Amino acid sequence: MPSSPPVTAPLSELARGREPVLRVMPMPSDANIHGDVFGGWIMSQVDIAGAVPAARRAAGRVATVAVNAFQFKHPVFVGDLLSFYAEVIKTGTTSITVFVEVYAQRQRLDAEVVKVTEATLTYVATDEARQPRPLPNL
Repeated sequence: MPSSPPVTAPLSELARGREPVLRVMPMPSDANIHGDVFGGWIMSQVDIAGAVPAARRAAGRVATVAVNAFQFKHPVFVGDLLSFYAEVIKTGTTSITVFVEVYAQRQRLDAEVVKVTEATLTYVATDEARQPRPLPNL
């Protein structure tokens, strides 16, 4: 399947009306010898970013119960500034499904923003005993 061209946007357009829940720059220890950031490192950051709106909606502790979809669209390099945007797209009795998009601001001569990853994760609200609990009413 051919890859789609990078989705690029000026920084001002990328952030219009949206706040990143996480911004981070991968370091050499997060990459292989060629400077490509490990997919597992990106996945862990996506999980952290997705937990932010999930915990806010749950008004407390959440646990990741599923990674419903995960797509790496373009590589991430050491020195890229990553912005993670996350929003709740569905709730159940105890569960919260979150969509996360990741954009890389390339730290090269020409400023470029590329959508590098998107994922859908499901979290469950948990109590102090780490057992599922109902979500509070809005």
